[in-house]
Amino acid sequence: QVQLVESGGGLVQAGGSLRLSCAASGRIRSMYNMAWFRQTPGKEREFVALISWSSTNTDYADSVLGRFTGSRDNAKTTVYLQMNSLKPEDTAVYYCAAGSGLTIATMRDHHEYDYWGQGTQVTVSS
Repeated sequence: QVQLVESGGGLVQAGGSLRLSCAASGRIRSMYNMAWFRQTPGKEREFVALISWSSTNTDYADSVLGRFTGSRDNAKTTVYLQMNSLKPEDTAVYYCAAGSGLTIATMRDHHEYDYWGQGTQVTVSS
């Protein structure tokens, strides 16, 4: 089993920044790709960012491109999401996820991920 624990959420004014962390433990393998998703009430979980297992590849949703940056520590057990220039529409519960065997076609699909954290609330006030 793999456990993922997010932290770093909170309330911030529009234009501000937050940094989310996701610590992985258990039978985590460095081959897992890690991703961030977000969800608002009544909506499906939305892809935000992916950090490949090697940390050399990242992918971002168009809505956050240029504002959010994903990274991974050298031990590959903690991933981060640096969120700058936050907007009210970024308000959501943010989840980190771990998955293996992902492809370009599947890496943005939340159904393809094996493990999930409990989520952390991010609220951006206008």
